[in-house]
Amino acid sequence: MNRVLPAVTRGIARVTGAALGPFQTAVIRIGFSATWLLFLLRELPHRHELYGPESPWGHDLAEQLIADNGAFTALMWSDGRAWFEIVYALAILSSVLLLLGWRTRTMSVLFMVGVLSLQNRSVFMGDGGDNVLHLMSIYLVLTRCGRVWSLDARRARRADEARARGERVADRVGPVLWCVLGFLLLTVTLAGGLDGDWFVPALLWTVWVAQGLWWAVGRGTGNGVGNGQPRILLDVVANVVHNGALVVIMAEACLIYATAGWYKIQGSRWQDGTAVYYPLHLDYFSPWPALSDALSSSGTMVMLITYGTVVVQVAFPFTLFNRRVKNVLLAVMMTEHAVIAVVLGLPFFSLAMIAADAVFLPTSFLRRLGGWAARGRDRLPGRLAGRRARAKQAGAGGAAAVPGPRAGSDGTAGAGAGDEGDPRRAHVGFRA
Repeated sequence: MNRVLPAVTRGIARVTGAALGPFQTAVIRIGFSATWLLFLLRELPHRHELYGPESPWGHDLAEQLIADNGAFTALMWSDGRAWFEIVYALAILSSVLLLLGWRTRTMSVLFMVGVLSLQNRSVFMGDGGDNVLHLMSIYLVLTRCGRVWSLDARRARRADEARARGERVADRVGPVLWCVLGFLLLTVTLAGGLDGDWFVPALLWTVWVAQGLWWAVGRGTGNGVGNGQPRILLDVVANVVHNGALVVIMAEACLIYATAGWYKIQGSRWQDGTAVYYPLHLDYFSPWPALSDALSSSGTMVMLITYGTVVVQVAFPFTLFNRRVKNVLLAVMMTEHAVIAVVLGLPFFSLAMIAADAVFLPTSFLRRLGGWAARGRDRLPGRLAGRRARAKQAGAGGAAAVPGPRAGSDGTAGAGAGDEGDPRRAHVGFRA
């Protein structure tokens, strides 16, 4: 008992004290927003036939289905072409801003609204990856996915630096967004646009109220620094919700692979090792016929891929307790999805699954990935020119401000003005 209690205490402190997996949730945010954005852009010429007024699944059929299942979609509020174009454009915009990590909490909500609105409008469009994206768009709302690799992280870092210099930091964009979206949410609710299933309306109102409470408490605890018991309590609640959502995402990924693997075991074609052969000879799944023929020409290769797929999918959930084996299978699964994207012509399904797999990537690898990205960004010609200009200006300012023999010793103040361009300082955003 004496050993159990300290372990439980440490576990509770870990769950409540910090948002776990900041790099993993950032990768999930980037992966799913990029997947949805690329899909929307690719289908831009065909958007009216897929989800719009010209869809074979007409507005009246969609209304009948939604009346039965209570699914949420903003496209049912109007059957006009202009409203459809607005929803589609907002779906693209929210994907871009979530990808960049600008106001991630708000953008994650709008991203979810865009995903649900389009997918629930035409339920027969998709290749399996849409189901994963559908679920993950809801889970992302509950995560603190903008802690690293985001414009929010950069803004928070700059705000902390400004407070350290004694400057007052005021956020005007956040309250304006909160008021505008609150007005729209109230209008839609009163108009009966949220009369379907209770979950999505409850989630929207809960997030809106929580954001307002967060801002009000932060304003009352000294310029949003985060001091005071109310802000600490809200931070603990946010951490618990984030960590719970992260566990659900991991469990969802494991469930997908486990169910897929066990269902495959029951199929006769998977049992005799020939299942992979058949989709390679379907026109719909053969964008590169020569490549498909090359893979299916060897019976041994087909058998190895068929049995290997089943083994990896069934075994993966059981390898989570062994880091090395888990990393090996994770690399194999990501490679398999990349091959599926090319050989079978399912890029968005593969991107969605790779993004879901990213939740299991090691933090050390993601940190190195962030460091490589930061160094690559700093090597860009325009950024190097900006750094040289700031360094030159800072050096000139230091010399002018402190002339004479003291310029060398006091020049550190001038150098500090150029720290923003220092790759070591820039990397702080990836470690937040």
